[in-house]
Parts: sequence; C-alpha cells; structure tokens
Amino acid sequence: MSQSTLVSDLQALVATPSVNPFDGPAMSPPPEDAMARLYEQRLGELGLELGSQTVIDGRRNVWGRLRGSGDGPTVMLAGHLDTVGVAGYDQPFEPRVENGRVYGRGSCDMKAGLAAYLEVVRRLQASGETLSGDLIIAGVVDEEHAMLGSKAFGEAGPQVDFAIIAEPSELAICPVHKGQMMFGLRTRGVSVHSSLPEKGVNAIFHMGRILRALEDHAAALAARPAHPLCGSPTLSVGVVGGGTNASSVPDWARIEVDRRTIPGEDHEAVQAELEAVVESVRADVPGLDYSFDHHDLNVPPLETPEDSATVRALLAASEACLGTASPVRSFSGSTDAPNFGCEAVICGPGALAQCHSLDEYVSIEQLEQAVDIYHRAVLQLMRGA
Repeated sequence: MSQSTLVSDLQALVATPSVNPFDGPAMSPPPEDAMARLYEQRLGELGLELGSQTVIDGRRNVWGRLRGSGDGPTVMLAGHLDTVGVAGYDQPFEPRVENGRVYGRGSCDMKAGLAAYLEVVRRLQASGETLSGDLIIAGVVDEEHAMLGSKAFGEAGPQVDFAIIAEPSELAICPVHKGQMMFGLRTRGVSVHSSLPEKGVNAIFHMGRILRALEDHAAALAARPAHPLCGSPTLSVGVVGGGTNASSVPDWARIEVDRRTIPGEDHEAVQAELEAVVESVRADVPGLDYSFDHHDLNVPPLETPEDSATVRALLAASEACLGTASPVRSFSGSTDAPNFGCEAVICGPGALAQCHSLDEYVSIEQLEQAVDIYHRAVLQLMRGA
C-alpha cells in the first residue's frame, strides 16, 4: 500500500470544504459541489464508470463502478461527502499530518473512509484480481442533516446487494443502530401585558405541561424492553424557545424533540404515540392550542443480522488484518446505512468522539487497516460469504 497516496488523497479531500448548508438558503454552487467534483475526478482517474444523481438544489451524489467479469453480487463502499460546520475551528481546511494522524474538518467523519475506498480500488487493479461482480464506490450528500442523498440513492440509484459504510467506529463492526425522528412542536397563546395575565393565554405555561408529559413518556420508554445491542428507545427535548420579552404574556413557545427508535419500532406508530401523549395534556388544559411541524429527518433503525454475509466478511477480514476479529456492536448515531435498501454494515476508521470536534483527526494506522479490511471483505463477498 502507498501510504503517501492514501494520505495525500485524504489531505486533498479535507482541503476541499463541503460543509452541509442545513436549513440555509440554496447556494450556487452548492457547498458540497467542489467535493463531489473532486471525488468524481478521482474515481474517473481510476478508470471507473462514472454516475451521478442530482438530489436537491444542484447537490449531487456521485459514484464509480468497477465492472466485474461475471454475475456475482454488487458490493458498495459508500460514504457522505458533507461535513458539519467549522465555527470556532482554526484552519479547518488546512490538513496537517502530526504524530501519525491527519487533522482537519472531515478527516474522521468521514473523508478517511472515502480515501480508503480509492486505495481499495488501486489495490484491486494492481493485483489483477478478478471480481465476479461489480464494486461501486459512492459519495452521497446531506448525511449531516436530513440524509436526502442516501434516500435518493436508495430510491433511484444503482441496485446494490451489500454495502459497507465507513462511519467512524474504530473499525468495530456495527450491523445495527437506532433510528432517529425529529419533531418541532409549537404552542400558541394570547399576548397581553404581564400585569394582566388573566386576560391572556400563556403559551409557555402550556408548553410546560407538555414538557412534563414528554418527560414522563421518556421515562416510560427507558423502562421498555431493551434491544440486545441498541438498548432502550429514548426521547429528548433539545431546544426550547418562546415569548418576546418578560413584561408580556407569551403568545408562542416552541420545542424540538429527538426520538431515537430501536429495531422493531414502526415510525408511523411512534409518531402516533407521541401525538397521543401531547393530546392527552388537553384533558388538564382545555384551551391548549398546539401544532407539530415535522422535520425532514426520519431515519429508520439499522438492523442487519449478525450472521449476515457482510458481517461474516468483515469479521474474517478484520481477524486476518488485525490478528483478532473486530467487536460487533451497535453504532451510536444514526447514519445513511438504512436508506440504501440493501444489506449494510458500518465499519470505519476513527472514533465517533472526534467527529465534530475542533481538533478532528484520524489515525493513519487505522486508515491503513481499514483499506486492508475492505479489500479482503469485498473479495469474500464476491466469492459468496
């Protein structure tokens, strides 16, 4: 393996800003555009058949296909092109190599994986190994917000049988993770001078009653049977706002709710349950006026069987490369993996704790190990794991 090529690829990717625009106005060109063009260029330089898909506002998924010689499975190595923001981060797009690490925004989450995929293709081409099926290397947009890129890929992108996603797991094998739903909830009241509160309707007081009901619901969720790897479902309120000044009875309040689901939970049923919890408050607050605004983020749980072909291939590959098989566990966050519509497993270099930090980095040793693992796993999946 050429460490210089692997590291220089990662440095080039980190040096290319691709901050997710979140809910901001559409930009031209889109923030991920330069990254998509660079990755597309790298895939083309390797001789792969290029494909792309416009998702929204000119933001593109890109991929390259290495054709196999037979009718074997299609294996995909996939990752996201976007990163979180850089507020407070000094020189985030000037990658540096220090003490066996590559530093910079996106180095860990997850441009390290994207660089590793390029090296896997080089290794396959240099070895002359023949693949029975196709290998797809894909970069998708918008993972850091609503995961619209992977949704579009799963709905209208190339058909895939097996996928490995290099989210930073410290090379642990993660066939499951919780799903995620986000809701906004607003209460409305009547604003009057605070010296005459009886003539108004305090939207914040009403929201307080809803918050108590949601807190009780969160406790009930924690007491439900836990998934063996994912644990219990959770609910958290992460944003609270309301009113305009202390001398007025507030006529509005708003919260944002994060609901993490476990495998086996149906998201439509979860939504209906949450709505019923809020509606139950009306019994004690007859004049309650509220509404939900539902965010775009609605990611189902990932639940790939532990005895699946992809898990077996990664276990065998990691044992061969590391001397001991990587642990199998749940991934802590939500990811693109469930949206691809195929058997998918997370396994990537870097630690989740480093992902959105102001000194983000990835270990070069772990990056190299990831290349070894992906290479072996792809070959095993092609042979029929």
